[in-house]
This record gives sequence, structure tokens and C-alpha cells, in this order.
Amino acid sequence: MENTLKKLYKNKICNDLQNKFNYKNIHEIPKLVKITINRGLGEAANNNKVLEKSINELTTIAGQKPKITKSKKAIAGFKLRENIAIGLIATLRRDKMYDFLNKLIHLALPRIRDFRGISSKSFDGRGNYNLGLKEQIIFPEIQYDDIDKIRGLDITIVTTAQNDEEGFALLKAFGMPFII
Repeated sequence: MENTLKKLYKNKICNDLQNKFNYKNIHEIPKLVKITINRGLGEAANNNKVLEKSINELTTIAGQKPKITKSKKAIAGFKLRENIAIGLIATLRRDKMYDFLNKLIHLALPRIRDFRGISSKSFDGRGNYNLGLKEQIIFPEIQYDDIDKIRGLDITIVTTAQNDEEGFALLKAFGMPFII
């Protein structure tokens, strides 16, 4: 079964963007490439249970097991040794990417306290969007009783858009709730 956002993109968004920006070729139309979910774990260097809890949470949120990122060099000021787990990253592509975006737009973001929309200023100049979330409990899969501490995560939506205007139009067409 094809995802609803993927169908929406193929049937409606492609045509709308082609008419709006006057693309001559269908391959110029911006599309989603991947979504990466990151979490930095500074305290994981001292406590191994934090790492395992975060892996379980990110696996539940993303639908796939995240990769553990390790420190490249030792920094004494941060009490950090070389090759210690300090973060997690999950890269979503294809159907999992569309499923996660659908869940983010329609379920998770509206659950944020006092939510009025997300900033439209978080584009990087090349059409990619970065979003930082302060708590993981906005995702419906996370049980409030099972978490030990509120931890945030960063979400990057990578597109093939050439500039921020095209990226904004693409994400707005998907239904991303921007503050204008």
C-alpha cells in the first residue's frame, strides 16, 4: 500500500510546484531525499543505561535502529575519551521517511504544549529544513511512564530544492504547520 503523503506528492504537489515555479523538466521539481533524526548524549559517556534507553526510544520513534556515533578524540575538559558513544542518528528514506513525516505533521507537532506552528526561518539556504524538539514525549509511541528523563532530538528534512523558497513551498504543500 502506498503512503498517503507519497500519493499526495505524485498526484497534486508535483503539478502545483511545476505550475508555480515554471519548471521545464519534471526532474527539476523538488522532492524529499531523506529525514535524519539525531540525538546527542553527553551523559552517555558515564552511564550506559542512558545509551540503551535512547536507542530504544529512537527505534520506537523512527521505526529502525539508530546508528551510534562515537567520539573521534579525547577532550579532557568534557571528561570525554576517544571512541566513546556520544550520539545516535537514524536516516530515514523512501516509505519510512514518508511515514515519519506524516506522523510528525499530523500527530507529534500538534501535541506540543502551546503549539502555534514551527518557524519558517530554519532553512539552510539550500532548501533543507532543521527542526529541534525539546522533548520526546510528543510522539504517541513513547509511554510517559517508561522514560527516565526528558531528552530532545534534532530532525533534518533534506530536499532537492535549489533554494529556501522552493523548500518552503514543498514542505508547506505536505502540510507542515509554519508560522508565516
